[in-house]
Amino acid sequence: RKPYFDDDSLETSRLERFQLSGLAALLIIGVGLPLYWLAEPGRQEGAIANFDETFAHRGEKLFDLTENGGYNCAGCHGGLEGLGGEVPYTFTDPETGKLRQVQWKAPSLNDVTLRMTDEQILYVLTYGRPFSPMPAWGTAGGGPMTDQQLSNLVAYLHKIGLTPKEARTQSKGRADKEMASLQAAGEANPSMGSVLFNSNCARCHTAGFSYGEAKAPGSGFFGPALSNVLTQFPERDDHVAFVAGDPTTGGVKAGARYGFGGQSTGKMPYFTNILTSEQIEAIVDYERDLAAAKIAGKDK
Repeated sequence: RKPYFDDDSLETSRLERFQLSGLAALLIIGVGLPLYWLAEPGRQEGAIANFDETFAHRGEKLFDLTENGGYNCAGCHGGLEGLGGEVPYTFTDPETGKLRQVQWKAPSLNDVTLRMTDEQILYVLTYGRPFSPMPAWGTAGGGPMTDQQLSNLVAYLHKIGLTPKEARTQSKGRADKEMASLQAAGEANPSMGSVLFNSNCARCHTAGFSYGEAKAPGSGFFGPALSNVLTQFPERDDHVAFVAGDPTTGGVKAGARYGFGGQSTGKMPYFTNILTSEQIEAIVDYERDLAAAKIAGKDK
């Protein structure tokens, strides 16, 4: 049998080798782990950024044209940049009962994350916009996309999103275009409030506006008619605050009180990121003038 190490070997060179190995392991633990811990936040941030980029890339593929394997969001909303566009839409005319085809103005989406919360966007994606070309995309609304795919789309919308400064510039361009359109239609001096209302609010609050056959301003469509805003908001400042919204919370949350007798559904966009305070006040004054004129007309 091979003899084992004698006491001198065990208690000198062999013991020292194991002690040095233990010291090296201790140094690795004592120095390496703190260094790893210090670098961990950066790794976490990098992982989040990588996830965001991955989801946005997947969302872009979903957003793309049908011919490129997407769901054709780009076809209606102005390409991959989401600049807004027009799309043919067939519907039953409520007045005649006959089918009609119109050119429907689809909104821009490069500013949607500045005026709607992710929850609001997901709701529209899931259930669509009834009585418009926008179909339901989520499975809960009868559409083909999973919750993860919808989240990927929202990530892509954030990727193409403008800064507030860029969005205000874009909004001004739309207002200038709307001003020229109203003047060409015979309005000599359109108010800035009416122009801004048309370019930001009429899509939801004026029937027929989206396909060029607007009914009375503020007559209601997706959103309610605005004939009662003076009753809903006795104080102008409350009206301004409601339209502006809070960018940190995304407007008035569902269930929250507003104005007089109002309880939010959580669907109203907020405009403080894409319009100046002066522009928001101009819209509010226009809406209040509409309501006052409606009341005056009834009193006659």
